Amino acid sequence: MRKIIVPTDFSENAFNALKYSAELFKYERSEFYVLHAYADEVYSFDGVITPTLLEEYKQSVKDKSDRKLTGILERIRGIYANPKHTFHAVSAFGLLIDEVNDLAERENADLIITSTRGLTNDRQLTFGSNTLQIIKYVQCPVLSIPENYKFSDPKRILFPTNYLLPYQRRELKLVGGIARSFCSEIHMLYASRISEITLRQEDVKEGILEHLYDVNVQQHREEELEKTEAIKKWIDELHIDLLVLVNSRHSYLENILYSSTIDKIGLHPKIPFLVLQNFSRS
Repeated sequence: MRKIIVPTDFSENAFNALKYSAELFKYERSEFYVLHAYADEVYSFDGVITPTLLEEYKQSVKDKSDRKLTGILERIRGIYANPKHTFHAVSAFGLLIDEVNDLAERENADLIITSTRGLTNDRQLTFGSNTLQIIKYVQCPVLSIPENYKFSDPKRILFPTNYLLPYQRRELKLVGGIARSFCSEIHMLYASRISEITLRQEDVKEGILEHLYDVNVQQHREEELEKTEAIKKWIDELHIDLLVLVNSRHSYLENILYSSTIDKIGLHPKIPFLVLQNFSRS
């Protein structure tokens, strides 16, 4: 049973991420938790308010959230009447990053699926602030769906790796499960000017391949380009449908995420972008 969290701010971008979720796991028994965190709406109240009125206002905001979540669940069930899927609405008085993290831990979630941008939809940014915080801080894989992206089977998956860090078994199972569901090709990309890999890197590579059994895995090497440029090149040349990167300490992805702005790096994926967190969880 897959457990997937889909945060929503009630934007069409967020609903598009929910639709992608239902399509991606259409062959698997799955539970979807559609989460709206509404503390920011309460705290943004403009004016003086007494403790009693604050509680009344909190309840009114929660009621509004509950109604909107009910509408979303009715809408998604109307589009995808899949007997393998169960949808849950979760209204939470808290900050989004905290509520997503708590729900992921409580339900032992496999994946968080979010839109790259929500209601603010700042086109100057690759990722909205909420999405970026979830990627950086929540200890669960995160799949980010670009604005207006229409689902297509992820037949070609790009998996850049330097083979320096071992991957978590659970997260490799997630990637392998997606690939098997759609008979996908996984293209592992080693971008480095060093041609030979060490024994340790060889062990890591074998560990990855061990969990990608029964998957068509193709290995590539890029020595001429910087890593970001190499990723962009191979996405275009191979017509990639899904990009996978790992966010672990001192990783390439961490260097991107903790830069002053992700946009200065120039990585603007127009395809779904799966971040493996590489944290050991129960």
